[in-house]
Amino acid sequence: MKILIVEDEHKMAEYLCKGLTEQGCTVDLAANGIDGQHLAIQHEYDVIVLDVMLPGLDGFSVLRSLRTVKQTPVIMLTARDRVEDRIKGLHDGADDYLIKPFSFLELLARLQALTRRGRAQEPAQLRIGDLQIDLLSRKAYRNNTRIDLTAKEFALLAIMARRQGEILSKTAIAELVWDMNFDSNTNVVEVAIKRLRAKIDAPFDQKLLHTIRGMGYVLEPRASESPVHEHDEHDGEDG
Repeated sequence: MKILIVEDEHKMAEYLCKGLTEQGCTVDLAANGIDGQHLAIQHEYDVIVLDVMLPGLDGFSVLRSLRTVKQTPVIMLTARDRVEDRIKGLHDGADDYLIKPFSFLELLARLQALTRRGRAQEPAQLRIGDLQIDLLSRKAYRNNTRIDLTAKEFALLAIMARRQGEILSKTAIAELVWDMNFDSNTNVVEVAIKRLRAKIDAPFDQKLLHTIRGMGYVLEPRASESPVHEHDEHDGEDG
């Protein structure tokens, strides 16, 4: 899980970050509402843990801003056991509520339940042309032939398949797959694309993974190739 924690109490934030990281989660921290709002809107998270009482912007304001653009699951934290606060948070779009102090194991269980609920709405299998991707078993096939992929190669393929037909820049791919912002001149993404293409395209007649010069990459079946779409990795596309 990739989780955003918006919490101004340093010890609480550290405790949650340490515990969730030990559970294999990727965690971003924000210590005020303004930073929390920016991260929540600009980045993709599986779930957000949002404190109510925050400097800059309170949790309710952050939640209302978030809900205007996306539906990322949100668990709100409060030290005040007031029914009015819980009703307000749920009315503004919170998915769950926890009152401090709380059990870390209970928080973890609630986070897992929310992410399962979100993933349940996603199809278990994706198909692009004769390419079939099983998201649950993390396997991929073309013409019923199993394609042997590394964990990162599968993650890259799944992200592009979920966005079939959408051009993804190198910068976007770097953030989505590696959870990092790479310099646009890096060849890390190009190398990964080249390796993935060698496995899913090279042995087959129909090519699915296309380079869009100056823009990025797209996964889609095509009847014929356009001159602006190349398979050469050294075409100098921008991030």
